[in-house]
Amino acid sequence: MSDTRVRIGLIGLGNNMLSHIGRLVQMPEVELVGGCDPVTDMHARARDRFPQLASMPTFATHDELLRGVAPDAVIISTPHSYHRDQTVASLEAGAHVLVEKPLVNSVREANDVIRARDASGKVVMVSYQRHTQAPYLKIKEIIDSGRIGTVQMIVALQNQMWYAGQMNRVRQGNVPWRMQAHLSGGGQLNDSGSHLVDILLHVTGLEPSHVYAAQQSFDAGLDINSAVTVRFTSGAQASLSIVGNAPGIGGAVWEDVTIYGSNGAIYYRMMGQPGFEPFVELRRIGENDPVDMGPLAQGTTPDQHFVDVILGKSVNLAPAECGLRVMQLSEAAWQSAGTGQVVEVASLGH
Repeated sequence: MSDTRVRIGLIGLGNNMLSHIGRLVQMPEVELVGGCDPVTDMHARARDRFPQLASMPTFATHDELLRGVAPDAVIISTPHSYHRDQTVASLEAGAHVLVEKPLVNSVREANDVIRARDASGKVVMVSYQRHTQAPYLKIKEIIDSGRIGTVQMIVALQNQMWYAGQMNRVRQGNVPWRMQAHLSGGGQLNDSGSHLVDILLHVTGLEPSHVYAAQQSFDAGLDINSAVTVRFTSGAQASLSIVGNAPGIGGAVWEDVTIYGSNGAIYYRMMGQPGFEPFVELRRIGENDPVDMGPLAQGTTPDQHFVDVILGKSVNLAPAECGLRVMQLSEAAWQSAGTGQVVEVASLGH
């Protein structure tokens, strides 16, 4: 970088990338130097939405983008199955990478990314926004400080009106890429469920060891509802229910999670419902009233955090290892649901 501005390229110009752009154009330390999308209508739409991009060059492929503008960093927001190749190519071209969740679709691909990152010396960050949001920063702080003791058990429910929304588009003849396994890599577990799996692994620091799962696909051809039991390397365990066929308010997500420790528990509820703020409470064994958790930290966005990490202002809170942990649990769950057997994470591809 010739100055303190980070020159960022955009890989994928679909709906989700527009949210990233809306944040990036407000950041004085960022220069958007190029974008790519195989659908040329997306190029014009991005420029129409953001006049600041009027002179930004656009390309059909990520290879053309990387060669054409040599960005310092890229943001990847494309169908999940493209993430591995686009991330590795960007690292090999000398760019830092912020990639939308999930990082990739398998343990093998996650390890490919980590090897490429280590060889390049660049930053890889997964765009799991909860890592930088105040309630989850507080939950991790409480667990790390030992205020609930040793984590022993997680009970978590997530539900969303995901299946109905996707199938409405299918019936209209517009099959979304999330419903095409060769593009999405999986169903609800790999979509909204990925956020739940990730944040639980992140705030607890747990690593999955053995996984047993049952899943329902209905007529979708990929997982919609998942019932997952997990044992972690520490001996802790979890019961996760991810329900994609549920009533709800648009795409809003309902979550009900308790993290139990040897001395207490953390409860959070209703993330994504009216008010769009989770309820968080700390209770300790032997005490009747909730415990004062102290003030929340100042949160930020993945985009701002990514730039801060590149500029040496912050430590990466969502490195590629977070994506690896999510894939260890998710790939094991898919395999278990297919075989009816418990899957040992160590058996998965490297």
